[in-house]
Amino acid sequence: MSLFRDDGIVLRTQKLGEADRIITLLTRGHGRVRAVARGVRRTKSKFGARLEPFSHADVQFFARGSELVGRSLPLCTQTEIIAPYGNGIVTDYARYTAGTAMLETAERFTENEGEPAVQQYLLLVGALRTLSRAEHEPHLILDAFLLRSLAVNGYAPSFEDCAKCGIHGPNRHFSVAAGGVICGDCRVPGSVVPSSEAIALLSALLTGDWGHADACEARHVREGSGLVSAYLHWHLERGLRSLRYVEK
Repeated sequence: MSLFRDDGIVLRTQKLGEADRIITLLTRGHGRVRAVARGVRRTKSKFGARLEPFSHADVQFFARGSELVGRSLPLCTQTEIIAPYGNGIVTDYARYTAGTAMLETAERFTENEGEPAVQQYLLLVGALRTLSRAEHEPHLILDAFLLRSLAVNGYAPSFEDCAKCGIHGPNRHFSVAAGGVICGDCRVPGSVVPSSEAIALLSALLTGDWGHADACEARHVREGSGLVSAYLHWHLERGLRSLRYVEK
């Protein structure tokens, strides 16, 4: 029997019995972790309010064995809030739907429980902080998070040089299967020709050029979001349920 302590973002919760919940977190040191929080559904439980989706918390776990992730689920025995990002997210529909898509994406990219995913964790923390403060439009923050999540998981799209032969850009064609923009000689069936403004926007979101991203016209933002969604679905092999509710 061992005690563990880690920082984590609550990704989702599930009812268990009459008063308990299973909490899914993305933690700094242990990746995705599922744990049981007892009694948190009781009306007088202050513990439960600290384990709601979007919460950034310092959590103590009790596990039966020498590893946090084992045959049985550990228990959440103590929680301290680091940042209640949900307070600035759940009261606004656009921010809430974008945030929900971020949580689902983070969970999908960390399917192996107990494996550290520090870059994905830090991306999620930063994105939720920015979203809760309304520093940029929610859909732009979401697209930036999706692109960077793809990049840290080995699927970075190319927005300048040809993804197949490497010829220097700008290149006009875009193929999700090929890995981004491609030249005319490498063009494959199913490729599209997006506007140069949409490609420039996605490049800005990937690199963090918010001045350029914030100034983009709505039609180019919508076009870019469509490309991001298609690219993400290709690499996840199935779509995100929460994306259908995101306002564009």
